Amino acid sequence: MLKNYKFHFNIGSLCLFLIIMLPNFIWFAVPAPHDILRTESVTPLIDTVAQVSQVLMIAALCILINRRRKEQGLTPWIIGVLTFCLLYYISWGFYYAGITITGVVLGLTIPPCLAFLSFAIDRKNWIAVIPCVIFTLCHIIYAMVNYII
Repeated sequence: MLKNYKFHFNIGSLCLFLIIMLPNFIWFAVPAPHDILRTESVTPLIDTVAQVSQVLMIAALCILINRRRKEQGLTPWIIGVLTFCLLYYISWGFYYAGITITGVVLGLTIPPCLAFLSFAIDRKNWIAVIPCVIFTLCHIIYAMVNYII
């Protein structure tokens, strides 16, 4: 399986990461009006696993290229990536409007994960899919336990 991969920088992966992280950078600098996300987490172990898997996911997306993938342009998976990014940005808009209902919290949690997962699948980067799935599960558990349940 590893023989199908080569080390090569993927600018598209870095762009996706920056697009997903942009609202977070803004949030770090400018708190939202009803900022529930600044509370201390009650899931430190889950958070650590999520952070490690996120780093592995981004590293795999940015530096591992499947030799068997084909550049196909605007595939259904890429349309999914764009849709999930849009949903994520809409959720940040609601969050900054002071709306912190379950749907908004889930909108800040699930769409970015699905954007990364869709991108990894589109690029046939099965190595990145593994930490992406782990990150997604941890991110959902974090949101559910800290803000929803």
